[in-house]
Amino acid sequence: MSKSGQRLQDEGTRWQVVTAGAAAGLISRFVIAPLDVVKIRLQLQSHSLSDPLSHSGLPRGSPIYKGTLATLRHILRHEGIPGLWKGNVPAELMYVSYAAVQFTSYRSITMLMHRVFGEGTLPKGVESFVSGAAAGAAATATTYPLDLLRTRFAAQGTERVYTGLWRAIRDIQRDEGAKGFFRGIAPGIAQIVPYMGLFFAMYEGLRQPMGQLDLPFSSGDATAGVVASVVAKTGVFPLDLVRKRIQVQGPTRVRYVHKNIPLYESGMVEALRSIVAREGFKGLYRGLTVSLIKAAPASAVTMWTYERILRFMIDRGQQQEEKV
Repeated sequence: MSKSGQRLQDEGTRWQVVTAGAAAGLISRFVIAPLDVVKIRLQLQSHSLSDPLSHSGLPRGSPIYKGTLATLRHILRHEGIPGLWKGNVPAELMYVSYAAVQFTSYRSITMLMHRVFGEGTLPKGVESFVSGAAAGAAATATTYPLDLLRTRFAAQGTERVYTGLWRAIRDIQRDEGAKGFFRGIAPGIAQIVPYMGLFFAMYEGLRQPMGQLDLPFSSGDATAGVVASVVAKTGVFPLDLVRKRIQVQGPTRVRYVHKNIPLYESGMVEALRSIVAREGFKGLYRGLTVSLIKAAPASAVTMWTYERILRFMIDRGQQQEEKV
């Protein structure tokens, strides 16, 4: 077998990559679901305990969350354990689909660049950045309606805005049209391109040296995923927050757990300016702490599961070929 053919075999078939990516996304989502709900609630909160008039002038029923643990306790006290998994159905569908599209696109784009420019011609960091950014953009655009549904379900308090997934799809289509499913896609794409580019570039750069380390609590692959995710997430977090705020715009905006979500009508740039003007620069980073806490186990579980499942399927395939 040629060196190129051996390398393709070692990286798995397209079906193996899809399966491993989907499984990694499914397991990762289940693990971090409660932290995801907390992050969304904090991102949608346009006031805090330190703000002037934080205890007055707010619409009745708008909670004031203070930190990750306090938000978890508030949700458990008022909404019960199921409240921590609100939006889990569309989120699971999104994570499975997203991971499958992401890893498949990453592999395909990398192979395309090898054919166009030649393998080893481009610096590894450049190759990983381009492949990661393009794969992230493709996965974001493909799964965006599920992301919007996840956010809206997670934003529901004791009042049920949507009674089920299919009812939500029908209501959004009826009241907002097809474009309603893509509210906030501009900051979504603007966020994911640098995020995934940085993530994959750092991950590929750290995976090999860290893989040689004998770490007590995790593998080198998992640790590389954590470091890459934390750095990339911090850099693009304001765009993630704006995306969440825009996703809950529309006729149901005042019916979520936060009754006073500001109205943003002029797009991403104006939303950023409005948040800075009304809440200061710190307003762009509401929920960052829990986001970073969430990013660590999510990325670690995703990358660790993906690498192990893919390797298992490749080994099984090679064993079956040897028996034939």
